[in-house]
Amino acid sequence: MVHIFSPPSGRPKGVRTAVSTLTLAMTLALAGCATTPPPDGAMNLAQVQLQAARDADAADYAPVDLGFAQNKFQQAQGAMAKRDYDQAALLADEARADAELARAKARLAAARAQIQKKTSANEQLREQIEQTLSDQQQQSQSQAAGLPAQQQTMDMPAPPSSALGEPIPQGQGFETIPQSPNPAQPVPQSNTDQGGHL
Repeated sequence: MVHIFSPPSGRPKGVRTAVSTLTLAMTLALAGCATTPPPDGAMNLAQVQLQAARDADAADYAPVDLGFAQNKFQQAQGAMAKRDYDQAALLADEARADAELARAKARLAAARAQIQKKTSANEQLREQIEQTLSDQQQQSQSQAAGLPAQQQTMDMPAPPSSALGEPIPQGQGFETIPQSPNPAQPVPQSNTDQGGHL
């Protein structure tokens, strides 16, 4: 004898399939939400980098990159509100990278501005020094042009008369020998020996 079992007549077969499919979909949806936690760390890091970029004057030196970073951070906040944590994490990471780029560009531009400022200050100082030297040279030339020819030479001044002492007696000391107008004739010899011989 063969027994044939028939399905219960209380529920139709299509309803059972729909209920089991809906249950499976809800289970998968809940499991998917449970595996992706909110990216609080990525959001905080992006926010810190945005503030660092603002502090480095990125609004002045790298406004485009700072704008990209702020826009992506706002999109990440919108994804967090929708509980789309994967998208929020991705956008927060992009916002952090853009903020770091904006900060680096701002620091580079600020350093270049300081270098340019110091270069300009050095150039002004060099011009002032050259002008001062030129003025001093012109002043010394104009002073030298106004003096008589005897005073323009830079000879050593004579010692004061008190340092000279008494005159040397005749016949002691050095004697100048007159030169002969004719080199063929010898100069007459003097009777006194002035050469320091004993």
